[in-house]
Amino acid sequence: MTSLLLHVFSLLLAVPCVYWTQSVESRARLEAAGIKRLCTEADLAKRETLPTPGITARAGLASPTRSPWIDANGWRFTRHPDARFVYNLPAGKAALAAAEAFAYGADAVLKIDPADLGSLGAMLTFLEGLPAADLPPAADLAVVDDGSDITGEVMNLLARRNLLFQVVQAPSPRFRINIAVGSTAYPREDAADPSAFALKIRRQLTDEERSLRVYGSEVVIARLTGDATRIRVHLLHYGGREIEGLRIRLRGGYRNGQAYVAGAGRLPLGDYVVADGATEFSVPRITTYAVIDLEAAR
Repeated sequence: MTSLLLHVFSLLLAVPCVYWTQSVESRARLEAAGIKRLCTEADLAKRETLPTPGITARAGLASPTRSPWIDANGWRFTRHPDARFVYNLPAGKAALAAAEAFAYGADAVLKIDPADLGSLGAMLTFLEGLPAADLPPAADLAVVDDGSDITGEVMNLLARRNLLFQVVQAPSPRFRINIAVGSTAYPREDAADPSAFALKIRRQLTDEERSLRVYGSEVVIARLTGDATRIRVHLLHYGGREIEGLRIRLRGGYRNGQAYVAGAGRLPLGDYVVADGATEFSVPRITTYAVIDLEAAR
């Protein structure tokens, strides 16, 4: 199989498919929107239904000082990388769901509102046009998965705060921090407040030791993949409104590259600085999803 065919094949596996319930006559609309992968009723079997990604208003939590509540599924994909998922999406959410599933390489089916054909088609076309990058995920700490809901909520809060973790079945010597909820170091009582628990972990890790940090937004979740020669940064924006000048910090030195921004194409990175063992830059704009590919400095 040629490298081009391998690239196309890997993209087809990564890009989620669409379950379409409209009439056969509507296929022309699908083709016009650029949607190529369709699912059948059989493809829906034995799939976990996912929450709709985005910002959710929660009763009793409205406050100008509180962080927005993000419904994101990256932690679920990280916890169960081989599972099969389905989104049942209202209007306006298909493009974000497609980007989220793609960023984590999840096996997902999208059940969409017909009103989203155009925006979803544009996102899928963007995803299919990205350079191939089959890279392992980066992590700064480990979470020992006991299968409990409370451990799942800890993963959720870690992901929302861009604290990169790997799920393990037993403590790993690879990591300085191994979170086992219910252990002496991490009592279950502490984990009952996942937000405070995540802050505790951040302080233990220290910001200087984090592989990735995001400045300027509480509604952008990042995923980092890479090896010794190159990295890819996935940025998922759950807030809906365009952000300009989002600042990213990476541990380590990397040569300047470009951002691939959904809806905008290739854009140069701004205010690029490599100093003190770290790389910082700004993403000119992001509405839903952006990818940054960088090569390690020599």
